[in-house]
Amino acid sequence: MGLFIRKSIDALQAEARETGSKTLKRVLGPVSLVALGVGVIIGAGLFSITGTVAAEYTGPAITLSFIIAAIGCCFAGLCYAEFASMIPVSGSAYTYSYATMGELIAWIIGWDLVLEYTVAATTVSISWSRYLVVFLQNIGIELPHAFTACPWDGGIVNIPAMLIVVLMSLILMRGTAGSSFFNGLIVFLKIAVILLFVVLGWKFIQSDNYVPYIPENTGKLGEFGLSGVLRGAAIVFFAFLGFDAVSTAAQETKNPKRDMPIGILVSLLVCTILYILFAHVMTGVAHYTQFEGQVGIAPVAVAIENMGTIDASGAIQPAYPWLNKAIVLAILFGYCSVIMVTLLGQSRVFLSMSHDGLLPPFFSRINERFRTPVHSNCLFMVVVSILAGFVPAQVAGEMTSIGTLLAFTLVCAAVLVVRRTMPDVHRAFKTPFVPFVPIMGILTCLCMMCFLPADTWIRLVLWMLIGLDVYAGYGIKHSKLEPGKKHRKGDNVLNVMGLVLSVLSIITGLWHQQTIGWNADKTLLSISFVFAFTHCAYYMWRIFNTQYPKQETVN
Repeated sequence: MGLFIRKSIDALQAEARETGSKTLKRVLGPVSLVALGVGVIIGAGLFSITGTVAAEYTGPAITLSFIIAAIGCCFAGLCYAEFASMIPVSGSAYTYSYATMGELIAWIIGWDLVLEYTVAATTVSISWSRYLVVFLQNIGIELPHAFTACPWDGGIVNIPAMLIVVLMSLILMRGTAGSSFFNGLIVFLKIAVILLFVVLGWKFIQSDNYVPYIPENTGKLGEFGLSGVLRGAAIVFFAFLGFDAVSTAAQETKNPKRDMPIGILVSLLVCTILYILFAHVMTGVAHYTQFEGQVGIAPVAVAIENMGTIDASGAIQPAYPWLNKAIVLAILFGYCSVIMVTLLGQSRVFLSMSHDGLLPPFFSRINERFRTPVHSNCLFMVVVSILAGFVPAQVAGEMTSIGTLLAFTLVCAAVLVVRRTMPDVHRAFKTPFVPFVPIMGILTCLCMMCFLPADTWIRLVLWMLIGLDVYAGYGIKHSKLEPGKKHRKGDNVLNVMGLVLSVLSIITGLWHQQTIGWNADKTLLSISFVFAFTHCAYYMWRIFNTQYPKQETVN
């Protein structure tokens, strides 16, 4: 089968039944899974980039963006639920695609999931840092801006963002049972905060703030108007990756065939309702333009300041002066669970890829005391903390969205494949209305991807090129399904993918430069061209070696 060899369903189900000190511990039930999903969904979208999206792309129509994103997410969620009940092992979409579309596609989607979780944890940790600054300001403590913002936001390094990643990683290393209990407490607190915000803020909604509900387009694609609503949907889409994170915990679930669909679909339903209510109140109590700039990464703090009456001087006197401190403090604790679950997701995907031989075995070793993949946790603790310290939140948020949308597109496509190739495999849950649901999931996700900024596409293409390099240099030779082979059937498909991505690197680079102007900074354009030409040369060389291996040996 070569690069498209598939992992058998029997092997995956046998892996799911393994027990012992070298395996992950099964401690999660349906309530824990719903809490896990709600824990990561609530926070990533509501408490971080919501304000920035409203200020720059959608205005009050951010509620429509959440509805559009939720529809696409529902299609993908139904597809995820079928796979989670059929293949109850760690790895999420990576494992599903390995069983249905083959190793190369599995590698691509696994590498994409690593990107998705890494930048999601980065985005939320940066937002956590901003809320910490706001909370300390409320009690009279000023942290130096130089050490609470990255260089692109006028600082030097975001130290609080780095520290929270390290702390959550250390908690995660100690075991899923303890971290799940901690997450459950935090989820209860976050839901209480949202309901309190909605109930108290509802009476301070100013109908004038909703006019115009969809601000007129500025003349640029994605800046207000209908295209802005669609771009907003694409950016906030990553806020729904909670049910994706649920699927990565399948191997730590007591009864995954029954509980995984419950965890995925119930967490999605609960959070969609809360998102719409929250966004409606947020843009009702404060005009969307008030969320511009760095304050937009902490939108709740801005909204609460506008919950009050206007005095004689025209200033707003907050009706609940205690509320800002209390809610911001609750958000700080709530963000901890978001960061923890995204770190859990990425380490479990890395664990699965390493277990299959596509990454070094170092990353699939389970600590015998804590029964967790400590090495993977350590790797991502270092990587994410560095990114959190030096990368702007908006860039990380957009990268999360495009990675999530790509993963969901491939999962929806995999349902179409598996219904034809594996019709007799038992499923505790079946996606309804096939092929309508998966096709609509694919179209919705691709549509939203098209409205993301060009620089986001550049970073995705470059990341996927790096991923192909790792697979070509290591994964092909060390795959446990076909180990020890330098060249395998399907090599030319990989090489053509590398060439296509190289061309896309040039196209996206030119697209980005055209968008920002030819007199603007050309750093991204230069990087995209360097990647394109070096990878064109590399994959042309691989094509030559694949077609003429004997001539090389003789010479």
